[in-house]
Amino acid sequence: MHISTKYQNLKSNFSSTIAPLISEYNAINLADGYTGFHCNSKLINLVEKHLREGLNQIAPFQGEMALRKKVAQKTEELYSRVYQPQTEVTITAGVQQAMFTAISALVKEGDEVIVFEPANEYCVPAIQMNGAQPVFVPMKEPDFHIDWEQVQMMINSKTRMIIINTPHNPTGWVMKEIDMLRLQRMVNGTKIVILSEETFEHIVFDEESHQSAALYPILAERSIIIASFGESYHVTGWQIGFCLAPEEIMREFRKVHQVMVQSVNSPFQLALADFMEEKEEYRGLRSFYQERRNFFLDLMEESKFKPIVSQGTFYQLFDFSEASDEADKDFAIRLIKELGVAVMPISAFLHEKSKRQVVRINYAQPDEILIEVANRLKQL
Repeated sequence: MHISTKYQNLKSNFSSTIAPLISEYNAINLADGYTGFHCNSKLINLVEKHLREGLNQIAPFQGEMALRKKVAQKTEELYSRVYQPQTEVTITAGVQQAMFTAISALVKEGDEVIVFEPANEYCVPAIQMNGAQPVFVPMKEPDFHIDWEQVQMMINSKTRMIIINTPHNPTGWVMKEIDMLRLQRMVNGTKIVILSEETFEHIVFDEESHQSAALYPILAERSIIIASFGESYHVTGWQIGFCLAPEEIMREFRKVHQVMVQSVNSPFQLALADFMEEKEEYRGLRSFYQERRNFFLDLMEESKFKPIVSQGTFYQLFDFSEASDEADKDFAIRLIKELGVAVMPISAFLHEKSKRQVVRINYAQPDEILIEVANRLKQL
């Protein structure tokens, strides 16, 4: 039977491409976005408690109220912005689902969405599948910052949404107060909605602070903020996230969310709600991952990989031009086959083919893994 292609321009992402190779060569996987650390045993005990109590029914599609209240409370404590749990907080099946839902709810055919590249692999397909047009703004190297004058030139009557991500995956760049103020001034008085992905809100280094859209009143009024519990609590595989937005925006989000995801599993939501009382768990992430970053940078110091030092996230970019003149995707495949190490090429986050010589490495791994990876990469 012949099936006609509905989405002709959509391609498999690079993670899917290399997954069979990682398995075949038993490679150490530092390409994907998982953490190699175990979560707190208290959280596991809380999950078990709620499972044993039989709290396994379908949760409200908006999310368990206990968890929504805790998210709203934490947001107010950190960013001084009040979100109503009943109408302005929704629990999602991870960040990717939240992003697709937000775009589907707020962007229509013919709209334009400004995307800063490098960009998450699932961002552009979500825009295209909803009939909108991504408008690409390249981030400026070497630190991959945003040129706001260029952004201003891209805005027109079709611009419906601007997607920001701080701390930024894959580059590790962190937006500063001046960036948020420029963005706020730019969209004030327009109909543009901000989609702000803040998954790594607690992993910001070197005395910088996370600049949430919730901190800026004019931005907050037009922003939908999405984030995840996975990176904060070392449970990336649980795929549970949350979304914050003013009631008018959240109402539209929930229309799509309700038909897309009946509910997120209830016992895990309730366990997270209880565990959010352990505030040191996320407060300690900054120092924990900064030590990881510095440890890995020290290990790689004598290699031919030159770092573009990460300001946040648990990712580190390296320029490998001293080790090879290959394009980054070819280089990444060779690393899997010859050294048994999987990394992510920066061009996987770009819409056009590019012979960049930069790769992203996930250093959220125990010492022994990072030592072994560094030793293998030093062979080049």
